[in-house]
Amino acid sequence: MRRFPIQFLTAACLLAFAPLSCFAEQALIAVASNFSLPARAIALAFEQESGHSVRLSQGSSGKLYAQIYNGAPFDVFLSADIEKPALLVKDGFAVAASQQTYARGTLALWTIDDGVIVNAETLRAGNFVRLSQANPRLAPYGLAAQQVIASLGLTQALAGKRVIGENISQTYQFVTTGNAELGFVAMSQVLVDGELVKGSLWRVPQHLHSPIAQDAVLLTRGLKNSAAQEFMTFLKSAKAISILNIFGYSVESDAVGRFGSVEKTDWGEPGCYLAYAA
Repeated sequence: MRRFPIQFLTAACLLAFAPLSCFAEQALIAVASNFSLPARAIALAFEQESGHSVRLSQGSSGKLYAQIYNGAPFDVFLSADIEKPALLVKDGFAVAASQQTYARGTLALWTIDDGVIVNAETLRAGNFVRLSQANPRLAPYGLAAQQVIASLGLTQALAGKRVIGENISQTYQFVTTGNAELGFVAMSQVLVDGELVKGSLWRVPQHLHSPIAQDAVLLTRGLKNSAAQEFMTFLKSAKAISILNIFGYSVESDAVGRFGSVEKTDWGEPGCYLAYAA
């Protein structure tokens, strides 16, 4: 009787008892700084339901875009805008059919001090030394903050008070460390379970700036990664949307999807791979 190597028998056993869908894989996801907290919560829920694992790498949308353009090995990009995913699609780094708006962000003017009235009049009065915002060239929330200031006619008045952070996380840190009394931050950064944890804020009216639509896109590297493709589907699930709402994000009414088996898409079927030591 022919004898088979142990490695072959091990592989055969793994194939016999593996689920019919796919073996668990890991997706490496680039996520905009403003979305880091909800991304962690969504990633955890996804891991629990799918069996896959997720690694998150956060930064400003502009910096992440540059990293992807220069070959960074990400599978999915969760941007804080729609332009950068579209540019990646145009240049062949992402799959056109996968681009979707996964969230709409909310801009807030925030101070770490409790019980303070914060609103447009706070900016007009100018009774503060420093106002932090993210870099408008790199971060959509920074651009929105710049638009708010312009809409209120305060561009010149506040020019000497503004402190520019590389991304929205650094903008938040400027306020928490006392380097700025006020800061334009993402609502998601100051809420826990839908409640303001510390300080006082003004939810900036959306008519003062362009909508902060945040798009996700499957990168070409993710075409061979079932975890990445299933994560894109999970972003539209009721569970993911409930997490978004808790963190102060809104979504389109038709964005709710069903998470179960991966939906058939225009970018192909997930790949299944078996790796074992030789």
